[in-house]
Amino acid sequence: MPSEGKFKPSLEQERAHYAWQQVTSHGDKEYANLAKAAPSLVMGNGLMQTLAFFYSKRKQQHHLHLCEDICRWLMKRFRIQPENRGENDHGSFRATMAFLHGSEPIQYRRATDEAMELLRWIRQFASAVQRVGGG
Repeated sequence: MPSEGKFKPSLEQERAHYAWQQVTSHGDKEYANLAKAAPSLVMGNGLMQTLAFFYSKRKQQHHLHLCEDICRWLMKRFRIQPENRGENDHGSFRATMAFLHGSEPIQYRRATDEAMELLRWIRQFASAVQRVGGG
């Protein structure tokens, strides 16, 4: 018999919900294509290098959006405090990079695994939204 009241969503449900919010708010074709390539970039180059690459290309909105989506999720999961340096400074990127730079190897690996799990959802949703939207 189901219990009454609110249930606590699983971590996988939280990831899926977050990914869905991001994809539906800015998941265009370029974002979907970048999301497809992102896991290979992380595996081949590392999480910090991939985030730095995305951030360096931030003038292209899909790079900035995916970088911010990953950083904000990692901030939530690892309770990283944002850096408030101004509206256009992208404090989530700076705070996440500082956290990763100062992490023990096991924590860095956990953050990488978490980013990969999030990207799995983003990829699936972005692909589905593109198919439905005809993009």
